[in-house]
Amino acid sequence: MALPSHHSLPSSSVDSGHARLNELGYKQELKRDLSVLSNFAFSFSIISVITGITTLYNTGLRFGGPVAIVYGWVVTGCFTMIVGLSMAEICSSYPTSGGLYYWSAKLAGPNWAPFASWITGWYNIVGQWAVTTSVNYSLAELIQVMILLSTGGKNGGGYEGSKYVVIGIHGGLLLVHAIINSLSISWLSFFGQLAAGWNILGVFVLMILIPSVATEKANAEFVFTHFNTENTDGVNGRLYIFLLGLLMSQYTLTGYDASAHMSEETRSADINGPRGIISSIGISIIVGWGYILGITFAVTDIPYLLDEGNDAGGYAIAEVFYQAFKSRYGSGVGGIICLGVVAVAIFFCAMSSVTSNSRMAYAFSRDGAMPLSSLWHKVNGQEVPLNAVWLSAFISFCMALTSLGSEVAFEAMVSIATIGLYIAYAIPIFLRVTLARRSFKAGPFNLGNYGVVVGWTAVLWVAFISVLFSLPVAYPVTRETLNYTPVAVGGLFILTVSYWILSARHWFKGPITNIDR
Repeated sequence: MALPSHHSLPSSSVDSGHARLNELGYKQELKRDLSVLSNFAFSFSIISVITGITTLYNTGLRFGGPVAIVYGWVVTGCFTMIVGLSMAEICSSYPTSGGLYYWSAKLAGPNWAPFASWITGWYNIVGQWAVTTSVNYSLAELIQVMILLSTGGKNGGGYEGSKYVVIGIHGGLLLVHAIINSLSISWLSFFGQLAAGWNILGVFVLMILIPSVATEKANAEFVFTHFNTENTDGVNGRLYIFLLGLLMSQYTLTGYDASAHMSEETRSADINGPRGIISSIGISIIVGWGYILGITFAVTDIPYLLDEGNDAGGYAIAEVFYQAFKSRYGSGVGGIICLGVVAVAIFFCAMSSVTSNSRMAYAFSRDGAMPLSSLWHKVNGQEVPLNAVWLSAFISFCMALTSLGSEVAFEAMVSIATIGLYIAYAIPIFLRVTLARRSFKAGPFNLGNYGVVVGWTAVLWVAFISVLFSLPVAYPVTRETLNYTPVAVGGLFILTVSYWILSARHWFKGPITNIDR
């Protein structure tokens, strides 16, 4: 899979990623101090299988149950790897912090470069902000559930915080994330590796501990063959139910573009950036499947776990953890501690997400695409884009404020987290297999003759999940049950295209080199 690079290799004394960045027209402004392990750690921490599976396990149980969860993860994982391979190939050729939008500009050709990079960049950065919002808000909700269980549970007079309490926790967490991301890259590298280790260790501890402690366990037949067709959402048809069950897996397996956005801080990024993308997806698939199996073996009563009247208020995995320890020891404290393990993993996920957000904002503003661009691409004495860090945290807080007015509006806002990002993933891949099919020059990592086939498969998968995420998830369809994802994603498209037509097309020329500045 590794073929010779299209550019001559630099001397051993010059980092290959640094040299390639100079060839692309950019000077080194960020500190290039990340190893391949650190690069992998950022993407792996953002994917964070504990985060996605825990927060969306309810969806998997409701739509298909064990069959959709167990086999849906494998199906989604395989196609996600195909998307990742295509991205890794392009990343090897263009290892810059701009990532996707820079790739689109280079692959679209001079005539289409500005528009392609504009659309890709805005879908990418808004999708990243939505990811941070979604992950951090999920952590705030989990903390609220932990408080509820610690004070007696819903059936024991436990404290159930309001939406204002949750948004307050969300804001406090973002403040901590921004402070951590204001530290030097060496500190972020340390936290990133700690996060990766915590996610892996946490999965293995929980997947073994929870089913071992539970007094009632599911058998293998239930875990591998039970298909739940009963839901209170009026959704019928086994295929439809199974497809909706894929949402849990696909939401989880996203965010690995972080490896590309950390390219200008990664040693030998033309090689290690692609490695970070592929390894983070591959290890997440394996570790995540183990977590799914371990937790599902502790599931015996799906309707009860989804019932908002249970001690955890309908938070399925929290109820599984709590009841596992309560049934054996008479107290659910052990389950709450296990939820703490999950909470720390989600915290690291949100922290790494802010890191990726800030690097994308830094690169996008470096090319003049954002309002007040000169402010966001500044770096401080520690070579950290400090303003971009705090901008990312602030916008993520503002996006979460929609939850105070309308849950429907909030869900529409965070739906961009997956579909927005995957559209941004697909655009450069589509350009690579169409306009740039013959002109694309591969880097040290490439797919050889399989690049076009893999690329088309990736594009078709993204088109498929874009439709899937837009399907109704409850019937009859009303104003309250309508899936507003197409509205949110389409609205973003209308805004970005309108801004382009009315203004940006006159001044945005795509990525601007700064090697001579």
